[in-house]
Amino acid sequence: MYSRTRDIEDRQGTCLRVSISTRPHGALVSLERRDQPHRPCAQLSLYGAEILSGFLMSARLSAPHPMPDEETDTPHPARFRLDCAGEARVVIEQDERFPLAIGAQLWDRLYAELCLVIAHGRARSEAGDRYNPVGVLH
Repeated sequence: MYSRTRDIEDRQGTCLRVSISTRPHGALVSLERRDQPHRPCAQLSLYGAEILSGFLMSARLSAPHPMPDEETDTPHPARFRLDCAGEARVVIEQDERFPLAIGAQLWDRLYAELCLVIAHGRARSEAGDRYNPVGVLH
């Protein structure tokens, strides 16, 4: 099993934790707003993380103008929408969870982090049980 966690922060105290863990059934990408008392979070498959990555870039190019929502299906269904009322933000909605809002000030750094997370997840998924990080060093 593999896991990796990084915090993305800005000068206003916004903190978004991005983590990935690989499991026998696939990689799980978690996003959590650590700066909010109720700590809204989202859990995505690699497919969902790829859709979010593309959605962030589209939102960056579209804001302050609206754009269509995107949705992912199983194993972790999510809806991604651009909210341009006030400060532009991408909102991730999942079932019963409190929506996770990500302000434009974090989009570029989150996009870069998702590129890394997706690559790590793919490498571990493709290698399966053959991946041995200690063996690679020897």
